[in-house]
Amino acid sequence: MTESTPEPTGNDDMDGQPVNQVAAAASSDYDESQIRALKGIEGIRTRPAMYIGDTTPRGLHHLVYEVVDNSVDEAVNGFATGIFVRLHADGSVSISDDGRGIPIGIMADQGNRSALEVVLTEIHAGGKFDRESGYKTGTGGLHGVGITAVNALSEWLEVEVRREGQLWTMEFGRGVMTEGLKKVGKSERTGTKITFLPDNTIFPDIKFQHETLQKRLQELAFLNKGLKIHIEDERTGQKDEYCYQNGLIDFVTYLNRTETALFPQVVSMSGLREKVEVHAALQYNADYNETIRTYANNINTAEGGTHLSGFRSAITRCINSYGKNSNIFKELTPNGDDYREGLTAVISVRVPEPQFEGQTKTKLGNSDVEGIVNSIVHETLTKFFEENPNIAKRICEKGLNAAEAREAAKKSREAVRRKGALSSGGLPEKLRDCRTRELAISELYLVEGDSAGGSADTGRDSNTQAILPLRGKILNVEKAQLVKILDNQEIANIFKAIGIPPGAELEDITKRRYGKIILMTDADVDGSHIRTLLLTFLFRHLRELIVQGCVYIAQPPLYRVMQKKNKRYVHTHEQMSRELVELGLSDTELHLEDGTVFKGDNLRKLVELMTELVEPLEMLERRGIDLRFMAHRYVSPNGLLPRYRVFYGRQQLWFAGKEELDKFLAETSTSLGQELSITEEHAGDGATGAVPENSVQVIDIHEMRMINRVLEQLVGYGVRLKDLTPAGQKNGMQVYPFKLVSDGDTVPLTGLGHLLTNLRKLGERGLRLTRFKGLGEMDSEELWETAMDPQKRTLLQVTMVDAVGADEIFRVLMGDHVEPRREFIEKHALDVKDLDV
Repeated sequence: MTESTPEPTGNDDMDGQPVNQVAAAASSDYDESQIRALKGIEGIRTRPAMYIGDTTPRGLHHLVYEVVDNSVDEAVNGFATGIFVRLHADGSVSISDDGRGIPIGIMADQGNRSALEVVLTEIHAGGKFDRESGYKTGTGGLHGVGITAVNALSEWLEVEVRREGQLWTMEFGRGVMTEGLKKVGKSERTGTKITFLPDNTIFPDIKFQHETLQKRLQELAFLNKGLKIHIEDERTGQKDEYCYQNGLIDFVTYLNRTETALFPQVVSMSGLREKVEVHAALQYNADYNETIRTYANNINTAEGGTHLSGFRSAITRCINSYGKNSNIFKELTPNGDDYREGLTAVISVRVPEPQFEGQTKTKLGNSDVEGIVNSIVHETLTKFFEENPNIAKRICEKGLNAAEAREAAKKSREAVRRKGALSSGGLPEKLRDCRTRELAISELYLVEGDSAGGSADTGRDSNTQAILPLRGKILNVEKAQLVKILDNQEIANIFKAIGIPPGAELEDITKRRYGKIILMTDADVDGSHIRTLLLTFLFRHLRELIVQGCVYIAQPPLYRVMQKKNKRYVHTHEQMSRELVELGLSDTELHLEDGTVFKGDNLRKLVELMTELVEPLEMLERRGIDLRFMAHRYVSPNGLLPRYRVFYGRQQLWFAGKEELDKFLAETSTSLGQELSITEEHAGDGATGAVPENSVQVIDIHEMRMINRVLEQLVGYGVRLKDLTPAGQKNGMQVYPFKLVSDGDTVPLTGLGHLLTNLRKLGERGLRLTRFKGLGEMDSEELWETAMDPQKRTLLQVTMVDAVGADEIFRVLMGDHVEPRREFIEKHALDVKDLDV
């Protein structure tokens, strides 16, 4: 909280001086030396949020979207058919396409620099400003800023361009060119490949999430029919490929996969007027929710805009007209909301000069688009109704049923209000209310089970904390109409306790009885299910609570750790693992074969470096690269691993850096009497056989950068690469070059690769670990100390970054159809860390 202070008036003094004299003194220190003019890269690095929205994970992933959008532009304009995205183990990402390739020619008006350098270092440089010679239709990146911003905000960026029968490369560091345009060899293909690592001095978290990128790439494949998009995550081995020949029809079918369709076919609409291209598709289902996705130039306009309002008004006008003409609406006429109940639709427009409201481009503002969309949709849907009267009648009847249900729900709500259910007089019997009425400090805990509710009631701060125990699993609201939901006792109790009606708007939210709504369930499968049911209910019927940040999830600990008489709690498996390593380090020494001893801060630093190596070394293993073999055969004199893996004929060669690789390529080309052809890297790693004659395949092993960076630090501690691998046997006996000595115990190690595992085992000595599954296993004091004490507890605030994504996941997990849920479980099964069976 911030305290406000009164503004000084013109008569106030500061330290006895009149205000005008103080201002004059301050202005004398402000001159031309304090004025800065930020240009290009410097401006982007200083104010990144102006170019990518923010530096949160959303802004981080936006870097990938900027590069992908350029590739999509090539496809939209007929120059590319495929895009390949690969997440590397070192945290970098590659985006490649089979388009024309960024031009590499010299631009005389830009200081005789290559067009490739200009595009990557100058803002407002690109091929989308001249519609006649460059792009006829653009997607998201229309301002020539995106790719330059990506370069400026990357620790390093490498670009490969295949065009004019050659492969060209260029490299950058934090937006500045570090290696100029270089011709590597021949290439029969065309396209651009950009690889970059986000700058960790700009982004607090530089780890890309596969699922976040996968959703956007699948979306782009739907919106651009026939475009093939492939994403591969080297860190996990997960691969996804998307290509949809029917475009938006396939998109609607996909969105409706969790529902029962009202009629089999998807209605498709398209048209071109005043250079505005309109595509839309819709289908109704038996559900009660409206799902409409809107896009402008491939940008997801989550807040809608003129294309959405045009679409909605056309739907209302068309169904209303048909229903009245067919005498379906007699006593009751539905409204627009009724007509959209159970509607699944996608609208995509391409506008030559789009106008977006707000910097994040989430709402389309072109006024002319509304009428164009309205006209095209109305004409197409009217014709469809005339040709399919049975379907038209079914849609009208669904709207009528929705109107009748709306009226019934309205009467039910009024009855609830008349009974005083939303006032203090109508509070649930099980509610243990708090004394305060101050919204800022009051909390309502929704607790699983009467037993845990009793413990929470005994342990709580009764002045600020209220408890509502829930019996079993509440109704799955995803499958029920509002009338049935209001009749459910557990859900009615929640409405009563919070004190706001279903579908509450912002004005209602301010009248709620508690500032925080906290979900507290068991850590087992049932607890997770109940929490999901509660979140489904809140998302569907009290969404504004989530939007305004009023909903929290309590995090009771997963472990209780007893060490002698000391007791503490640990919330996650990862935290427990780190704590065991930390405990294992206590009074422990690492002895090397040459007599070197690591202890204290030196041993702790060594452990930190070994922890950094875990993920990249696992990636090497998945690639089929044996670290022990590499350590004995390919390690360089300075103790580092080679970065480039090259397949030439049936040979596999390794090169430490670019200079060594370039020398090999040049010498081989000379000996052949012709340039080598550089083949593209396969979707998998390594060659399955010999590469074509007079060709070479070059694979940049990205994780080698990270491994070598850590190895350089390990060398300073006297640790070499071979020390990380098992030492093997000597005279038939296993060799143990290292040993951990702790409290009189000695643990022999064949290699430092086993250091972390053995430290955890040492850390477990003398500990009694209790893994909690239910809140009922804790007494009231433990529950207060771990999950309710504001000074010690951990609360997760439920936020809604992606409402569309949330809507889909609730429909998949909580809807009627089993198959989408099975597919979700199968896809994410290997991501499970702690499975409670």
